[in-house]
Amino acid sequence: MAFHFSFGSQPVANSDQGSPVVERISEEPFPSKTTQSTVTCIYQANVAGSWRNVSVLWCKNLMSHTLHLNVDSVGGEFQFTCKIDVKPWYFWNKKGYKAFEVDGGQQVEVYWDLRSARFSGSPEPSSDYYVALVSDEEVVLLLGDYKKKAYKRTKMRQSLGEAVLLVKRENVFAKKSFSTMARFDDKRRASDVVVESSTSGPKDPEMWISIDGIVLVHVKNLQWKFRGNQTVMVNKQPVQVFWDVHDWLFSVSGSGPGLFIFKPRPTETESEKEERFYEVCESDDGSSGYYSTKSYAPPLESCLVLYAYKLE
Repeated sequence: MAFHFSFGSQPVANSDQGSPVVERISEEPFPSKTTQSTVTCIYQANVAGSWRNVSVLWCKNLMSHTLHLNVDSVGGEFQFTCKIDVKPWYFWNKKGYKAFEVDGGQQVEVYWDLRSARFSGSPEPSSDYYVALVSDEEVVLLLGDYKKKAYKRTKMRQSLGEAVLLVKRENVFAKKSFSTMARFDDKRRASDVVVESSTSGPKDPEMWISIDGIVLVHVKNLQWKFRGNQTVMVNKQPVQVFWDVHDWLFSVSGSGPGLFIFKPRPTETESEKEERFYEVCESDDGSSGYYSTKSYAPPLESCLVLYAYKLE
């Protein structure tokens, strides 16, 4: 994999730890235009008795369309991989089952049904499919909207510790308009994210970033403001938007991508809840201490990292 995160054996507890994730991804070398279109999602899931990172990589080029599931070892030194052909030669192979071992013998199973999967220009399906990762007789990670069919087929219960999406990274190729999907709130449907630009012609370059059809960021004089950030509101949820389109304007061939990061921030109410996450208690000797009011940590907000490549 191109990038890796290690958060130990417990769920992430502090939302401030999200910043290094964004910084680490933005520092990666840009892929070339000759590489395949990819969508990478990194989850934290309870697999084989330990919280570990699970990378879901969708890849598509002229020759193949594949899905790679990579499960980290407990310490994060190794990855255990399962590869699935999204468009195999035979139609019935779009529904299948595989098993592989992690950490020296613990079995993990993968069930999938991609026969009716719909795609909207991305290597990742948009609807009508499922991919289920099963460990210790629990569905620890479930992708897609065919959830009932997945549970019926696996005959396994849902994991008590729900998987958490940490980051989604996508490479998008277009001339002026780049679109993708992102979920900024687990309680709402995924939002349409569109980046549009005008970087050639007699007028000064401009850029528009819209979410669900509403322009939330409009940058004029882009040649002077090619890097920046702005906080916008999406369904009453604050989202930080970072952009760097230097290569669109100043690279020799214009082949470098624009980098966009969309990172949800906790609302005021959620922050207050986090402050009440720990309560004061007194011991028998009169000293004060803190204890957790919950048995698990609050989930970390995920972020979207978008590399936008301009086609000539």
